[in-house]
Amino acid sequence: MSNIITVNDLCLWYGNTQALKNVNINIAKNSITALIGPSGCGKSTFLKTLNRMNDLVPGVRITGEVKYDGKDIFSPGTDVNELRKNIGMVFQKPNPFPMSVYDNIAYGPRTHGVRNKAKLDDIISFAEIGDFINQPVKTYSSGMFARLAFAVAINVDPDILIVDEALSVGDIFFQSKCYRKFNEFKEAGKTIIFVTHDMGSVIKYCERCLLINKGKQVMVGKSSEAVDVYKKILANQYDDETKEEEETEESAEQTEERTEADASGAVSAEKPKKGLWRERLIANAQLVEYGDKVAEIVDFAIIDHKGMITSSVDKNQRFRIKMKIKFHETMEHPIFAFSIKDRKGTEITGTNTALEDYTKDVVEAGKTVTVCFDQIMPLQSGQYLMSFGCTSYHLEELVIHHRLYDACFLEVFSMKDTVGFFDMNSTVTYE
Repeated sequence: MSNIITVNDLCLWYGNTQALKNVNINIAKNSITALIGPSGCGKSTFLKTLNRMNDLVPGVRITGEVKYDGKDIFSPGTDVNELRKNIGMVFQKPNPFPMSVYDNIAYGPRTHGVRNKAKLDDIISFAEIGDFINQPVKTYSSGMFARLAFAVAINVDPDILIVDEALSVGDIFFQSKCYRKFNEFKEAGKTIIFVTHDMGSVIKYCERCLLINKGKQVMVGKSSEAVDVYKKILANQYDDETKEEEETEESAEQTEERTEADASGAVSAEKPKKGLWRERLIANAQLVEYGDKVAEIVDFAIIDHKGMITSSVDKNQRFRIKMKIKFHETMEHPIFAFSIKDRKGTEITGTNTALEDYTKDVVEAGKTVTVCFDQIMPLQSGQYLMSFGCTSYHLEELVIHHRLYDACFLEVFSMKDTVGFFDMNSTVTYE
């Protein structure tokens, strides 16, 4: 399969700040390629380079080579308008023109020679704007414009469609329709490059993936492999020099044994302590904690189905939540708990050892207890917050010993989402 985009040693500076460092990738015709990486890593900058949108930014300097269909896009003879016609782009945050909504919609197609009103009506219909089309442009949200921008882009028939997080807007049904359009676009011989934080979509729809971190190319390869590396980056576990076994639950257990030995005064002859589990997560540096700390949560972890301590887990896969609690006083029937909230603060789910009917009778002062909650992740893809707690009852009154409020970030990856918070994992049959 021939390449439609070839990038060699691409570097870009905004003034004295280097935003891209030696990016190399070949993008085949009739393919879907994902671009992933943490926020601010240079993804949008890279995409804008492919159709020279960075030309509009003052102080930009570019070295290296980008070829479209075998031709250098930075050559003096390049028709930039023609280039942008062939390489269409949907921005995450479109900036509308100060004109009517309909004229905003029509502007792009008209510059590409589309003047058929029926075609424009098709664009409006696809975007599902409805009667809002007659509203003043200033009343539109960025989400509405992102819908329109996507509808426009796929209907002006570019060779390459670049989508920068635009599919994060709209409900799940609109997103599903967009992905169906992706497949139609590909079947028509087109090429798609898109940025997304939905790792399930990356694995499901993309043959290859470019992973960028801090402006540097980390890897180009199979989507599933790139997603695994991305998870390590999110969990601050990615290091070319680090061995895989150091990132497994087995290693965490070794660290646990050393910690408990230290607490009892024993001398360990094993390797130096590797640090806390929580240091491998995306922890909240400004978390709220309270309680009398008679029992203190000294560490916590999220462990995925592969045994890796991580801030991200896959939907419908088993995962483990671990807490380590040190007791400064002897306590009867301590209760250990966790809860999960969405970004809006809605408490979605959680449990504790009392509800699970699995409490410890007595824990002596000076002891450290590690409690594990094992379950299957049912939540839809998205970003969540996790809290931890340790309590007990004294004279029938609940006593809070230690609570870590919004302690760490949790991201769920999914290849299929339904409506709402949970997936019921329905089986469909016809009778």
